[in-house]
Amino acid sequence: MTTVLKLGGSVVTVKDEPETVDDERLAAAADAVVAAEDDLVVIHGGGSFGHHHAAEHGVSTTDGTHDAGAVQAIHGAMARLNARIVAELTERGVPAVPIHPFSAGARTGDGTLKFPPEQIRTALGEGFVPVLHGDLVVQAGEGATVLSGDELVVELASALGADRIGVCSTVPGVLDGDGAVIERIDDIRDVADALGASDATDVSGGMAGKVRTLLALSAPAQIFGPDALAEFLAGGTPGTTVGDGG
Repeated sequence: MTTVLKLGGSVVTVKDEPETVDDERLAAAADAVVAAEDDLVVIHGGGSFGHHHAAEHGVSTTDGTHDAGAVQAIHGAMARLNARIVAELTERGVPAVPIHPFSAGARTGDGTLKFPPEQIRTALGEGFVPVLHGDLVVQAGEGATVLSGDELVVELASALGADRIGVCSTVPGVLDGDGAVIERIDDIRDVADALGASDATDVSGGMAGKVRTLLALSAPAQIFGPDALAEFLAGGTPGTTVGDGG
C-alpha cells in the first residue's frame, strides 16, 4: 500500500516567526513516521519558511515572478526546511531522501501542473521515503509561481494511485462554527461558512484550499491533528474524512 502524508507547515514550524522550526512538534511527527509500514511519501508545507518570503515578493499560486533573487529566496527557505525534516527522519532510521519540486515540475501557461511521477515511483520502489515540499515551479508567461504542498498531495496521490491520503494540520479536523470536528465532507458548499483563511501568512489557501484540493482526489482523505498522526499511520481514520473516492 502507498500512503501520501502531508505535514502542514503550521505543524512543523512556528508559523508567525520567520524561519523557525517547531522542534517539539517536528520531533513528535518524526517519531510517528518511524512506525509507518506502508510505502510512504511525505510532503511538508512552507510554514514560516516559504510563506513569508513568498508574501514579501508578492508571489502566489497565480501571481508569478521573473526575479531570480525572489526565486532563490523562496526556494532556498523551503530547501532549508526540507533539509531539517529529512535530517530528523534520518536520525530515526527512516530512509528519507529530499526531492525538490522546483527541479522536477513546471506549469503551462494556463496553470496546468506537469509533474512526472517516475522519480517518486522509482524512489519508492528502491525503498526510499521521498520527502517533498511546497515550492516554486516555473510557469510559462509568469516566471515562477507557488506550488503548494496541498496541490502536490493531489498530484502525487493521483499519479501514484495512493491507497491512503492524510493531511496533518494543527487542528483535530475541519471544524464547524461551534468548534466541533466535522466528521465528513463530500461537497465544499456544505461547509463553506465554516471555512476561512488560516491565522498566519499563507499564500496557498488555508483550510478552504485544503478541502477543495482534497475533494479532487479519487480516494477519501483524512484531515487530522498532530496527536492523531500515529493513529493515521497505523491505519486509522481520525479527524475529518474528505471525499468518498467516487
